[in-house]
Amino acid sequence: MISALMPTYKRADLAFERGEGSWLHTSDGRRFLDFAAGIATCSIGHAHPKMVEAVSQQAAKVMHVSNLFQIPQAEKLARRLVENSFADSVFFCNSGAEANEGMVKMARRAQMMAGHPERTEIICMDGAFHGRTLAMLSATGNPKYLEGFGEPVKGFLHVPFNDIEAVKAAITPNTAAVMLEPIQGESGIKVASPEYLRALRALCNETGVLLALDEVQCGVGRTGRLFAHEWAGIKPDIVSTAKGLGGGFPIGAILTTETIAKGMTPGTHGTTFGGNPLACAAGNAVLDVILAPGFLDQVCARAALLDELLDSLVADAPDIFAQRRGLGLLIGLRCVPAVGDVQGAAQDAGLLCVTAGDNVLRLVPPLTVSEEECRKAVALLVQAVSTIRENHKNKTVLEPTA
Repeated sequence: MISALMPTYKRADLAFERGEGSWLHTSDGRRFLDFAAGIATCSIGHAHPKMVEAVSQQAAKVMHVSNLFQIPQAEKLARRLVENSFADSVFFCNSGAEANEGMVKMARRAQMMAGHPERTEIICMDGAFHGRTLAMLSATGNPKYLEGFGEPVKGFLHVPFNDIEAVKAAITPNTAAVMLEPIQGESGIKVASPEYLRALRALCNETGVLLALDEVQCGVGRTGRLFAHEWAGIKPDIVSTAKGLGGGFPIGAILTTETIAKGMTPGTHGTTFGGNPLACAAGNAVLDVILAPGFLDQVCARAALLDELLDSLVADAPDIFAQRRGLGLLIGLRCVPAVGDVQGAAQDAGLLCVTAGDNVLRLVPPLTVSEEECRKAVALLVQAVSTIRENHKNKTVLEPTA
């Protein structure tokens, strides 16, 4: 018989009963260093005192009222995001996929409001991942994810990533926006170059096309800036984010300019749960930590340490690791053996990681990770390397039978 919980995931045989900082504990007493962080979501670690206090206090008051009423917690969170970004206005939802759906709607409506209703097409990138709704599967464009779900939603086309000439060639009078991740996470931690992002900004300015950035995974301090596009010194028109914003509690957000936001009048978009008091209490707790003086500098310092340690590991183990990729604490190690084998060996050693495309092992620790924990993580990867080598040495090769 099928399990009560639908079998949509290949789950590891681990169940965690509690966490503290960068560590997770199982019910049978095992302890794991968490460099998966709920897939780059537990941004301030597990059971952070500010998060526990904020969520507990808010849950004891009121968790949900709907957007039929004023929500001071959402107003505060929106104001803080505006004060610390390019944006003038924010819409809250529940997830990254919802944020990306809303971002596409806003881009199309803004073009209509500007007198260009024909501009509905969205240029996306090869290797993108924008979520699991039907429209965002089409924006993602991966045939594996689309299989069995009927015809793709129209209006999305794909060009090579980091190729400005391909974008230029794809723009037509029907183009509404260029949509991309500054760092492609799911496809293997591929970073858009600052020059590429600056060229995209200039091209969009020239053509009247909007620049829409998916910072669901790379935003909210993950790279050492509040948003990854800041490293290129550009201002996008719309940004989506989620994951780390709630520190583990579900929340998504769309940030945009006044020009675009003013077209989203009552009735044009909505959500039942988005921006409720409990979710926004969690988001404000995350920003209390991330926006504290010196915190993002600390993220950069931890990232620099990991870069140094991991570069040494790649040099020492070229039979296991081919390359380090990434920016800040969104790190990828391209593997030589199957990435699942490397992840399994790391997990056996006590380190939790995430796989990604292009045979990449993804390391996305909490932003609060300590220097000692960074060194410990690399030591556990060294242990995993030894295990993989030993397993390979002992592997029995069967001769083919006649």
